[in-house]
Amino acid sequence: MSDVAFIDDDDALRAANVQALMLAGLSATGFASAVDALDQLDADFPGVVVTDVRMPRIDGLELFRRLKRVDPDLPVILVTGHGDIAMAVDAMREGAYDFLAKPYASERLITSVRHALDRRRLVLENRELKRSVEAASEDMPLLGSTPVMARMRQMLRQIAEADVDVLVEGETGSGKEVVANALHRWSRRANRPFVAVNCGALPETVIESELFGYEAGAFTGALKKRIGRIEHAHGGTLFLDEIEAMSPALQVKLLRVLEAREVQPLGTNETRRVDIRVVAASKVDLPALVRQGRFREDLYYRLHVAAVRIPPLRERRADVPLLFGHFLARAAERFNRVPPELDASVRRHLGAHDWPGNVRELVHYAERVALGLVEPLPALAQDASLGEGTLPERVDRFEAAEIRAALEANQGDVQAAVAALGIPRKTFYDKLRRHGIDQAAYRPGKARG
Repeated sequence: MSDVAFIDDDDALRAANVQALMLAGLSATGFASAVDALDQLDADFPGVVVTDVRMPRIDGLELFRRLKRVDPDLPVILVTGHGDIAMAVDAMREGAYDFLAKPYASERLITSVRHALDRRRLVLENRELKRSVEAASEDMPLLGSTPVMARMRQMLRQIAEADVDVLVEGETGSGKEVVANALHRWSRRANRPFVAVNCGALPETVIESELFGYEAGAFTGALKKRIGRIEHAHGGTLFLDEIEAMSPALQVKLLRVLEAREVQPLGTNETRRVDIRVVAASKVDLPALVRQGRFREDLYYRLHVAAVRIPPLRERRADVPLLFGHFLARAAERFNRVPPELDASVRRHLGAHDWPGNVRELVHYAERVALGLVEPLPALAQDASLGEGTLPERVDRFEAAEIRAALEANQGDVQAAVAALGIPRKTFYDKLRRHGIDQAAYRPGKARG
């Protein structure tokens, strides 16, 4: 879609302005009347509207008011004659973004449009984040608006319906049990038990009896019959976390359960049929353990019917602000606190930190911020220049400082900086030009002036 919808009934003037916008690298579509434009503009229009005020049938002010009903946040720039300036100022009080008095230089139009586009992108990004949070609170435990998270949620939906065993791979704190829970809730087994077992947390002498159960008298201390976790999960989902910690002997028994869907409690020769889905999770590279002889190859392939890899936070930095906002609100509610205003040091930490503990680490950081336990970074506290001048000047300086911080933290890597800032690449380059920032200067070995 176009960056700009330019509306003017003067064919020559409309064509000249559209050409000027396109020469500046912006996409623009011209409309000869407000009626034509209204047919094409809705709340999802990602750009800016520039309209002449004096037009037949529906004039620019009426068009602005109609568009405001469609989307109050849609930026509308009014083009006025000298006698219409007072009228345009009144329209700005109603929410118009800007006005251009004829005659105006093309640079004035382009500058106003670029600033309005930045605002429009921010509004649309915030809407998408809000939609993600609302969806997450209802049915999406896996927060994230990045493409990799959208694909993963779609994959989980498909796998959940297929009712196959699943291997979940992800680093510590990435949310493996959350994924297992999602597979259970989105499957036909949702109303049956979800049984979780951490194989790494149970001693080897205990885990077998916990999984398979036992009959009374099966061993010293077995005074009465106990149903094992596998049998307890009958009809539902068995989640085996840290599957890599399971002993070789127990791996053989689990393989038998997966192949025959039968369980044999300790102390009896009786086998019992079980209807379960197994979701196994590992924080290490299981194929490497297979090559080392520490994990059975046949068990690995039996679990690997479907595999889900959870990307670490450092690979989806654009999701960090959304996740943090969700966790901060949740923590503030739990601690009965008002969510605090975020200072520059918190925002900088969110963008620059690699989050080796992934979502779990981010949750704990949000809790510390909610409790007021995070001290501002001294370097940022001493930056008094951000508080001087008009509000737009302060915003510009803060924005430039954040961009430089992201470039410095990522050693001039544009892709990583864009992800850390959570803005489109085109917007990033526009801001570099506006602030006069040379991203190449932040690469290793380069000197910055």
